[in-house]
Amino acid sequence: MTEKLYDKDAYRKIFSARVLKCEQKNGKWQVVLDRTAFYPEGGGQPADTGVLNFVNVLDVQEQGDEIVHTTDKPLPVGLNVMGGVNWTRRFRLMQQHTGEHIVSGIANRLFGVDNVGFHMGEKFMTVDWNAPLSESQLKLVEDLANEAVYRNVPVHAEYPSQEKLQTLSYRSKKQLTGAVRIVTVEGYDVCACCGTHVARTGEIGAIKLIGWQNYKGGTRITLVCGAQAMEDYHEKLRSVSAVSALLSAKQGEIDSAVERLLKENADLKRRLSEMTAAMLAQKAALVPENCGNYCTLEENLSPDDLRRYALMLAKRCGGTVGVFSGKDNSFRYALAVSEGDVRPFCKKLNAAFGGRGGGSAELAQGSLNGEFPEIQKFFCENINA
Repeated sequence: MTEKLYDKDAYRKIFSARVLKCEQKNGKWQVVLDRTAFYPEGGGQPADTGVLNFVNVLDVQEQGDEIVHTTDKPLPVGLNVMGGVNWTRRFRLMQQHTGEHIVSGIANRLFGVDNVGFHMGEKFMTVDWNAPLSESQLKLVEDLANEAVYRNVPVHAEYPSQEKLQTLSYRSKKQLTGAVRIVTVEGYDVCACCGTHVARTGEIGAIKLIGWQNYKGGTRITLVCGAQAMEDYHEKLRSVSAVSALLSAKQGEIDSAVERLLKENADLKRRLSEMTAAMLAQKAALVPENCGNYCTLEENLSPDDLRRYALMLAKRCGGTVGVFSGKDNSFRYALAVSEGDVRPFCKKLNAAFGGRGGGSAELAQGSLNGEFPEIQKFFCENINA
């Protein structure tokens, strides 16, 4: 059995241990020690990383009574080693995990929701609750969670006796047997948990909900705590500052500036569409009326313009029309017919030039590859076949 030093002291960064096993697997080594301060992956918390002497610890997993360290080099069995935990990473995880306890504990007490899953990542954490919560409810949870940080209350872990355990009201995702580790954030949460946590809530620094969505009938929140929250703030501040400069607007007014820009863009698109429609109508008027089938190549037509122009030409020509637009042997197309069904020819065209597309009897659209002279020749030779 590996002695779990992290279980007793989450702040232990350096420790000594003896190598009990070392086996090669998939190009790495699986090392078992008699004691370790490395936390193994579990309960939603990622594994610690660090070093054993001069060997890198890449992953840590609990297998039965043993904790297995995946390393990039072997260590001789029986060797006494010094271990060092990547403290910056560990402390970030401690901030996240304690922040999650506070947020889930408050949500449970106020609204009766249960934590049914969570995952801690390098940039943010997600938490799943089994009931939907409104934006105002989530705002209240966030405010109270940060109040817990400001109050700097103690956080402690213990293995209570079975008698004491029976008297405790605590959160747990599953039914537990044997020794149960209880983590208490005084005044905010009591939860069964095997992870690592800060000693006082003030060490978390800040708790921020940065997103939420309905998920499987409940609520999934995206959360940042401590160092993560500062990094998220700096990243968003850089983005806001950049947008503010581009729009020549104060940071607090960029939403209004963006709204104006979007409105201007929509107006320009509408005017461009009107002008394009007028231009296409003029071009269509130059094509002889009732000329029958017609195939043409046009520059820079959008899918909407392709469709619009093809329908104009079909009405004027009285036959089947193919309008193509593109470059470098890659084209979009629209096929239209005044009477009949254009779909059989659309299938032939796609088969001949590796195309994709379809539509109604009157109009079909798609894309294909090939030289336009060859496409035009195929159109002329096969349109009535």
